[in-house]
Amino acid sequence: MASSEKVLIIELNDKAEYQRILEGQPQTFGMRSGRVYINPGQSCGRHSTKNHEELLVFLSGRGLLLIGEEDSHNVGEGKVCYIPPYTDHDVKNAGTEPLIYIYCVAPASVESGERKSGNPAK
Repeated sequence: MASSEKVLIIELNDKAEYQRILEGQPQTFGMRSGRVYINPGQSCGRHSTKNHEELLVFLSGRGLLLIGEEDSHNVGEGKVCYIPPYTDHDVKNAGTEPLIYIYCVAPASVESGERKSGNPAK
């Protein structure tokens, strides 16, 4: 079945700033995304995914993905991170070059906290 929605091809810029890519409805069914540019020593700021899941695709640089108050993971060029709903997190540039990544956020569609496999979401 063909979709009546349009395919979008978006050019990424190379500016040292945030770039919105997808804005959510009505442009998409709910997905939002952007290109994030973080200077050395800075972070995007602690926030929650709330009832969304998030994917981070790191294009360049290196940094730390901070989860909650104590958990941290090394991230950077060539890595992809999945962040589940209701997760407090921050991304900090721990390198000497800009940390650049794409985020994609979409509403978590499975209701009542169960995954399609029938296992409770953790």
